[in-house]
Amino acid sequence: YRDNKIYYMDFERGHIKTEMKLLDEPMRLKRGTIVHFAPDPDIFRETIVFDYRTLASRIRELAFLNKGLRLSITDKRVDPVKNESFMYEGGIAEYVKFLNKNKQPLFPEPVYVEGEENGIQVEVALQYTDAVAETLMSFTNNIHTHEGGTHENRFKMALTRIINDYAKKKGILKDSDDPLSGED
Repeated sequence: YRDNKIYYMDFERGHIKTEMKLLDEPMRLKRGTIVHFAPDPDIFRETIVFDYRTLASRIRELAFLNKGLRLSITDKRVDPVKNESFMYEGGIAEYVKFLNKNKQPLFPEPVYVEGEENGIQVEVALQYTDAVAETLMSFTNNIHTHEGGTHENRFKMALTRIINDYAKKKGILKDSDDPLSGED
């Protein structure tokens, strides 16, 4: 949808099947993009049956990562049809609250920081809880970097340094004390 007009384009097996064309259909105040996906058994050889919960979970995650963007999923394979829509104005800060919903946060709202330098945008949201294990999730271009990476290691190092500096300034840590480590 663009400029109160509907455009259509069709793809098949990685190639354009139908060039973009303007459809002559009435439209009222619609915007955005609709993608209809039908798996091709010649490409998806293992299965063409997808788990709705897995797809809905990923679409929810993408909505958190792109604040203000509404994403919807519809499953027409079932009766009644399943349809969910996700939009989060709070973005990743709201995602942190969602991830911590079954934990006891040590402070009510996540800490949220965003910035840009040299054309690189960064968003960070964090919230400490009473949980023993940490949950650290990092994303690059909306892709979850499951194995961490340099950016995740640098984040942990910077956060640890900031906490150590603060603790020394406030007299919580003395110069003779061992500094906190990333595992603390």
